[in-house]
Amino acid sequence: MKKLMMFVLCILLTGCAAPQAPGGSGSSSSPEGTASSAAQSQEPDASQSAPSGGSAPEEGSSQEEPEPETSAPSGSQSPSQSQAPQNEEQIIQELVSAMSVEEKVGQMFFVRCPETGGAEAAAQYKVGGYILFGRDFQDKTAQQVRDDIASYQAAAGIPLLIGADEEGGTVVRASSNPNLFPAREPSPQALYAQGGMEAILQDARQKSVTLLDLGVNVNFAPVADVSTDPADFIYDRSLGQDAQTTADYVAQVVEVMGQEQIGSVLKHFPGYGNNVDTHTGIAVDPRPYESFETSDFLPFQAGIQAGADAVLVSHNVVECMDPDLPASLSPAVHQVLREELGFEGVILTDDLAMDAVEAYAQDGSAAVLAVLAGNDMVLTTDFETQIPQVVAAVQDGTISQEQIDQSVTRVLAWKYELGLLGD
Repeated sequence: MKKLMMFVLCILLTGCAAPQAPGGSGSSSSPEGTASSAAQSQEPDASQSAPSGGSAPEEGSSQEEPEPETSAPSGSQSPSQSQAPQNEEQIIQELVSAMSVEEKVGQMFFVRCPETGGAEAAAQYKVGGYILFGRDFQDKTAQQVRDDIASYQAAAGIPLLIGADEEGGTVVRASSNPNLFPAREPSPQALYAQGGMEAILQDARQKSVTLLDLGVNVNFAPVADVSTDPADFIYDRSLGQDAQTTADYVAQVVEVMGQEQIGSVLKHFPGYGNNVDTHTGIAVDPRPYESFETSDFLPFQAGIQAGADAVLVSHNVVECMDPDLPASLSPAVHQVLREELGFEGVILTDDLAMDAVEAYAQDGSAAVLAVLAGNDMVLTTDFETQIPQVVAAVQDGTISQEQIDQSVTRVLAWKYELGLLGD
C-alpha cells in the first residue's frame, strides 16, 4: 500500500522520472516500474532539457522562497518559473511524508554497489545511491553499463544517485575501461601542466558528459585538499598548488559540473593536509585551527559558493576541532561546516569500511555515530548491517525523526536539482 501511495504521489506531482542518460542515441530509456513512473510520463527528460549553464544547484539543496504570485511586473519570470521552487518543495514534502522510517533511512545511504544482485538490494533497502568502482565497469561495453544502471533504477522506486570516483590520475573508475573512455583520465596536475585551467575545465566538461551518458549522475570530485608536498599521501590526487589556486580550480570545476547537471562532491573536509592514509589506520592532524582558516578551508568555501552539491568528510582526527573523534564522526567538525562555512547541502562520510573508524564503533554502529554527528548520507559497503542499526536507533529515540527528515529532505533536494525528480 505504501509503495502504491508513493507511486500515485509521483504521478500527481508531475512524475519522479529517472532521466535518460544524455548524449547518445544508444542510451537506454528511463527504467520502467519505478516510483517515478518514467514509462508513463510524457514530460521531456530533465537532464537533457535543462539549458546549458542553468540549474547549477545552490549549495546542494537550499530551499528557495517562492516568487510572489501577485503584482508581477511585465517581463518578470513566467508562471512556470515562479512556481518551480514551490513545486520542488511540494514534491519533496509529499515524498517524505509518504515514507516509512525504513525508507527514509535507506535514502541516507550511498553504498557500494553489490557485485551481484544490485537491483534486488536497491528494491529491498531503498538506498539513496550506489557508488560504482572499477569492477562495475571492467570489460563492459557502454551499453552494458547503461543496462546495469537502468536495472538498479527500475528497482529502486525513488531514482538513485549513481556515483563514481573519476578524479583522474591515480583514482579513476570508468575511464580505466577503454570501451568507455578513449583514454584513462589524466590527473588535474597533469592537465594543469599541459594547458592550465582551460585544459582542466575542458576535461571536466567532457568527463561529465561521458559519465552522464553511462548513467552516472554524481562524480565524487573535485578533490579540494591543498597539498604542495609530493611526500603527502594526498598530493597525487590534489591540484598540487597553493590554497588560492586550488580554490579557483575547485570553484570553476564545480561550475562546469553544475552546467552539465552532474553532481559534485568536495572532498576531504576539513582538508587532508599531510596526514597518512586513513584506509589503513587512524590519522591524527595536530595543526592549529588558523592553518585551516587561512588555507584548507579556502577551496571548500569557494566550491560551496560555486554551488557544490555535497561535501565528503574525512576520517582524520583533527585535534583543534575534536581531539577524540574522526572528523566523519565528530559533531564539532560538522558544526564548523554548517555554521562557519555556511554549507546547506548534503554532508556525507568517507567510506565507513575504512580501518580509521573501526576502533570508534566497536559495537558495529559506525553509521549510527555518523548520523548523530550530522551526516546526511553514509558511505559504506556493509549497508545490510548498518541500515537496520540506524532504523533501530530512530525507533528507540537515539536519533530523532526530525533529524532524519531534514537529511532525507536534503538528499531528495539534491536529486531534484539533478533532474531525477519532478519536471
